[in-house]
Amino acid sequence: MIARYDPILVLFLVFAVASFWFPVGHNDSDYIDWWFDLRALGLVLASMVIAGLQIFTRKSGLFSALMVTGGVILGAIAPLMAVATLRTGGFEAIGLWIYVAGLGFLAWRAMALLSKVADNNKLISLVVPALFGVWLLYLWQVITTGFGVPSVLLPSPGQIGLAIAANGHTLYADFYQTVVKSVFSGFVFGCSSGFLVAILVDRIPFMQRGLLPLGSLVSAVPIVGIAPIMVMWFGFDWESKAAVIVVMTFFPMLINTLAGLQETGKIERDLMRSYAAGYWQTLFFVRLPNALPFIFNALKINSTLAMIGAIVAEFFGTPIVGMGFRISTEVGRMNVDIVWATITVAAVVGSVFYGLLALFEKRLTFWHASYRRTR
Repeated sequence: MIARYDPILVLFLVFAVASFWFPVGHNDSDYIDWWFDLRALGLVLASMVIAGLQIFTRKSGLFSALMVTGGVILGAIAPLMAVATLRTGGFEAIGLWIYVAGLGFLAWRAMALLSKVADNNKLISLVVPALFGVWLLYLWQVITTGFGVPSVLLPSPGQIGLAIAANGHTLYADFYQTVVKSVFSGFVFGCSSGFLVAILVDRIPFMQRGLLPLGSLVSAVPIVGIAPIMVMWFGFDWESKAAVIVVMTFFPMLINTLAGLQETGKIERDLMRSYAAGYWQTLFFVRLPNALPFIFNALKINSTLAMIGAIVAEFFGTPIVGMGFRISTEVGRMNVDIVWATITVAAVVGSVFYGLLALFEKRLTFWHASYRRTR
């Protein structure tokens, strides 16, 4: 009989009911009941009722997806309330972890239902990855708090958020030094020079035999070998970090642009010759548009390489500001929450940078096969 219903939601209910039979924890002879807090009990029962309604209605529209998502949100608040008041935690709070494991099944079903309606709703298509990311942060918060993980080993997301709020001015100064000065300048110069040299190599074929092996050689050199040399050449300020980024981003752009230019088929070239088009006309109207997916692929790769290069290069010499400087100094001071706050800022900036490039790619290469809708 159960097989006809949603097995994922049934598993959630089974885990939720099973968690009632175990205490959250104990302190000597004093047991703390898992459902001691009536507010937490009400939230869990509400999530169970929503799951039960979904099981028996078996709907798959937007309303059902939002309803199950609401059940996940309500059910997720209860463990946060529990771990904040536990006298003891860890493996003694077995009922709590049984419920959190069951809540994972409810979150799974919510994301599956949202994914079904995401194709027709742009907002929902953004909600699905956001919900997945929030779920990972939620598990991080509950586990680190429930098991009492020392902040020097792994701070919770809440502690990292407090560190960001308390050190906003310092983090902004680090962001400006590393991203605005080093990353953007090095990224623009490295990618543009790689693009221009790729066109030159395409025009003068014998250069390809000399530059591409050199590119493989430079790509094999670790960044920790390049960064100290650039600091000696260009000084301790942002110029040396931009130089490291140029070295790291030049050859990926060169190789990808060349591969894209060679992607144009013989038929397209013959057609342009039949129109009496010269080299530059064929390049601008046929070959470069066909190479755009390869060029954007290089830009997206270089967006991550630029962030990594700037931060690592700052370990080898920088003014008393910068993300790499902040990570290296605060680790020595055991201020791990500030280290994670810096890492968070770098991750967010890198993700936004990558996302903007992907958005421009979609707008400019909408005709490409990877963006065509299949009906």
